[in-house]
Amino acid sequence: MTKRRQLPVALTIAGSDSGGGAGIQADLKTFAALGVHGASAITCLTAQNPQRILAVEPCSPKMLQQQIKAVFEELNPVAVKTGMLFSAQNISVVANLFQKRHFISRIPQLIVDPVMVSTSGARLLQPAAEKTLRDKLLPLATLVTPNVDEAEILAGQKISSPEDLRSAARKIHGRYGCAVLVKGGHLKKSPVAIDVFFNGENELLLSAPFVKGVSTHGTGCTYSAAICAALALGYDLPNAVGLGKNFITAAIANSYRIGNYFALGQVSPAKRKSSV
Repeated sequence: MTKRRQLPVALTIAGSDSGGGAGIQADLKTFAALGVHGASAITCLTAQNPQRILAVEPCSPKMLQQQIKAVFEELNPVAVKTGMLFSAQNISVVANLFQKRHFISRIPQLIVDPVMVSTSGARLLQPAAEKTLRDKLLPLATLVTPNVDEAEILAGQKISSPEDLRSAARKIHGRYGCAVLVKGGHLKKSPVAIDVFFNGENELLLSAPFVKGVSTHGTGCTYSAAICAALALGYDLPNAVGLGKNFITAAIANSYRIGNYFALGQVSPAKRKSSV
């Protein structure tokens, strides 16, 4: 009789990207590449392509809750990530389930990618939902992964240098109590893509060369999904962040063309814990 290997389960709670480059689609591809079974709860339907978002239709809070409940009843995810949550109601659904535990027997590690604005400039978080994100969800997170624009909002400061990344990470940790990974890929005039991790005790600076001539979509989703997968595989948080950095750097380097745009490439699973 063939012995079947058992895979850990990771859950993504995020929006669907009809173009296949970000959101649920990017998360599930990343989970599969890293050898983790991916489950999903869809928060929104989006009509989008690499250039723009045409429309967003949120899932009802009741249906979102039922999707998450269905996964936890039988699959017991080890790690969970959130992406585009869009509305205050849907953020509250996720926060209440984790806070009150309901049907969750073991609290998984929670990665919050605070998706607020798309690369194309479209609003992906309703203005009224920002307070709910701050008050209800971030205090429950294991890690929050803002980009520069999102970190400026969460930290209440401008970011224009690596030292600003460090300052913002400390402010966000101080306000919400979770570990922070501030992603500096959009930092202007920086010669490398530098990110700062801070958990209250340890600070890590992660850097990688920019891949010239490539403009990609879905890097934030893929980065946070890789960290989530690494946690599901048993990595501690600093090493999971290091694996995520290596994974997204390789995915950008191996990107391929779709029409006039680029998509992140497939990357082989990591065979060892990443050094940071």
